[in-house]
Amino acid sequence: MKNNYSPDILNCLANLSSDEVFTSPELANRMLDLLPQELFRSSKTRFLDPCSKSGVFLREIAKRLLAGLEEQIPDLQQRIDHIMTKQVFCIACTDLTAEMSRRTLYCTKQANGEYSVATCFDDAQGNLRYMRCQHIWENGKCKYCGANRAQYDRVETIETYAYPFIHKSIKEILKKDMQFDVIIGNPPYQMSDGGGTGSSAMPIYQLFVQQAKKVNPVYLVMIMPSRWMTGGKHLDEFRKEMLGDKHIQVLHDYINAGDCFPQVQIEGGVCYFMRNAKQNGKCKVFLHQSDGNIIESERYLDDGGDIMIRDANVISILQKVQAKKELSFEKIVSKRNPFNLVGDIENFITTQKTGRKILCRYENKRQVLYLKDNVNITRNADILPKYKLFVSKADGAAGQLGNPIPARIIGKAEIGEPNMICSETFLCIFTKDKTEAECISDYMKTKFFRFMVGIRKNKNMTHDTYLYVPLQDFSHPWTDEMLYKKYDLDKDEIAFIESMIRPME
Repeated sequence: MKNNYSPDILNCLANLSSDEVFTSPELANRMLDLLPQELFRSSKTRFLDPCSKSGVFLREIAKRLLAGLEEQIPDLQQRIDHIMTKQVFCIACTDLTAEMSRRTLYCTKQANGEYSVATCFDDAQGNLRYMRCQHIWENGKCKYCGANRAQYDRVETIETYAYPFIHKSIKEILKKDMQFDVIIGNPPYQMSDGGGTGSSAMPIYQLFVQQAKKVNPVYLVMIMPSRWMTGGKHLDEFRKEMLGDKHIQVLHDYINAGDCFPQVQIEGGVCYFMRNAKQNGKCKVFLHQSDGNIIESERYLDDGGDIMIRDANVISILQKVQAKKELSFEKIVSKRNPFNLVGDIENFITTQKTGRKILCRYENKRQVLYLKDNVNITRNADILPKYKLFVSKADGAAGQLGNPIPARIIGKAEIGEPNMICSETFLCIFTKDKTEAECISDYMKTKFFRFMVGIRKNKNMTHDTYLYVPLQDFSHPWTDEMLYKKYDLDKDEIAFIESMIRPME
């Protein structure tokens, strides 16, 4: 039997594993479904994709308009020409994605080409524009996007990733000043900032969201990593802005990014939202858990304080804990790199069993080795004679709240004897003596403790991750039963914590 299956090329692109995160038609339509559907029955609605990669949003918008305007503009060619010239607009990410998007929307890479579905353009770009831009350098960084000059100051023949939408005005790019009813897209997520080995990356998606707001559409729909909700470098101001934005009407949050982008790994999940400039109130939040369950809530995004609480079930527990107004465990957790060992760990360690012990990750495993004699400890030197605890600052394997398998959240805390230190892989928890260190260690093993950490956990943990954990009297050990009773948690709240956190091995 002959196989007549003909796959959608945009689905194929979306399933490629690459640095470019392409949107599938199915995902694009889920995002378009958030909009009032009467927009697609009006011949005056203007749509803009400011960061097109494949043209999928424009194609799906055009399909809806073609159906919605059939009665108003019965002639098919007139309807196509009207939609293409008056209603759908695009700013591409690169020259290559511009050609891909034109091929998707106009069925040819030239809008005025012989085989273009539109018959009314007099230039090759049509309403799908790309303008090669230059970074504007200030102190080694681009003033618009923060790109590292050493990496992105390139010759004309090499792509600079100076994305037009965040480097130029709409008028400069589209050659006319325009107002849009809808801005929708999937922006680039990150750029390498040249840190460390060159693999370090800084987020860039927030700049597209902020720029889109400045253009002032009635509706803004975008998809981006969920990491902004609890952390991420360069995202503090953006998080504050998003949490305080009462115009965000709907937010879909996916714990597992694979539910939106099956072939791409994005730690912390992804989300897409619709902002309605005419609304001012609570947001409908849909948390898509990894097991397929969806938790719905209607709330203000800043109900969790300075972070976005992804699961509404967490809020009642947090409020009961915070009602005690206790000091935070954060106060006894060091900031990153507690002993200021900067650089390659091999510069500091020796296998010779002399000198100060150091807990480190070496040869891809946790080991206790020894510090070279010529290394002088200047940071936190006052705690060296004391007992302390060390806990990993990056433990992705421990999981996050909301995964289908209960999470561990943090790894095992190691008790550091007097004069022992750790590498920058770990955070240090300050204690008074061995007894207190052991009691804190027991506390950190409880499900309650790890649940409270999990509320703020991101990819890399800092002392701030422990902000919601209450500080206890460590003259005695703590158990979950004691903590549940202290904070007056009901059976449903206890069951929720128990379902989220697995026992510590």
